[in-house]
Amino acid sequence: MAPAIGLSASARFLRGRVRTGLVRSRNSLVPAIQMTGCAVGAYAFAEYVLGHSGPLFAATSSLISLGFSRDPRLRRVIEVGLGCTIGIVVGDLLLHWLGAGMWQAAVVLLFSILLARFLDSGTIFTTQLGLQSLLVVLLPAPAGGPFTRSIDAIVGGVFALLVTVLIPKDPRREPRNDVKKLLHELAEVLRECASALSYSDSTQAWHALIRGRNCQPLIDAMRQSLRASGEVATLAPAYRRHRDELDRMEQSLDYIDLALRNSRVFARRLTSAINHAALSDEATQNIADVLRDTADAVDELSLGLAEVHDGVRRAHLRTARTELREIAGRLHPRLLDVQRLEGETVVMLFRPLMVDLLEAAGVDSREARDILPPL
Repeated sequence: MAPAIGLSASARFLRGRVRTGLVRSRNSLVPAIQMTGCAVGAYAFAEYVLGHSGPLFAATSSLISLGFSRDPRLRRVIEVGLGCTIGIVVGDLLLHWLGAGMWQAAVVLLFSILLARFLDSGTIFTTQLGLQSLLVVLLPAPAGGPFTRSIDAIVGGVFALLVTVLIPKDPRREPRNDVKKLLHELAEVLRECASALSYSDSTQAWHALIRGRNCQPLIDAMRQSLRASGEVATLAPAYRRHRDELDRMEQSLDYIDLALRNSRVFARRLTSAINHAALSDEATQNIADVLRDTADAVDELSLGLAEVHDGVRRAHLRTARTELREIAGRLHPRLLDVQRLEGETVVMLFRPLMVDLLEAAGVDSREARDILPPL
């Protein structure tokens, strides 16, 4: 029986891996075609136009510059070009002073890595500078001279930049996917808090706190994708009109980040309130309803920020603002039948989170604060 269960689990695992791999490959088809065409084009240009023999670095630098990373492409292009050029200069100078050999190669590589870390924190810059200086020492100079490899790297970077400008991907796609994931997690944190209240389960409230803490990588990833998208929207004429939308999304992200931070503070205080039975049955039910309604409004906000069509996006955001305003108007301890001081603290900690969500939905900060019932 045990071997059969093990085989069944292995088969499910393999099916899941294959399915995930197929989805990932399908989503990467267009970027893969771009990378292939860019690498081959850079290689052909360096070989047939510039007359370089075997310009491998033209192809490799274009692949590194494009890549599948979230890092801004312009930064990668600059890092690749500068890394190759400085690496070759360093390699040539040290080769002239020290000569060729294994220990010389070790000295060159160590010095190049430390120099790269001194000049810039970029990983690609360090890798390129160290690799180029090492290859200068270990490999014979090409027919065109030592700087031929540097020119090839610059050719590859320029081709990558041209692909980014002339055949760009929609710069809004990744940020939209990121904000959808982020707001889904926030909504689930609120729902877990509501469930923890309903069942008087402080452990579940603590799990909601942990879930909120685990959202930080999603925030960092979205900030990175917004930087890359802003770069594309600036360089590519076809997408410059989307700069305002990306700026608004970046502003919304700041408020969502604050809302997540406040959700963690709220979940921590809720854990204590549950342990000390600080809320009556009526207050527990009312606050749980507020949390569930807020989670639903966050889902609506997610649909609005991630929507492609302007009209539909505005409709979702308008609905989210209406729902959030209605919930904010209930955030007073008396309106929620909260009696004890510790219960009042729970409500008070939820009010800043609601202001953050209203601002993320496009409400002015002063108006968002004024919606809350006066204390």
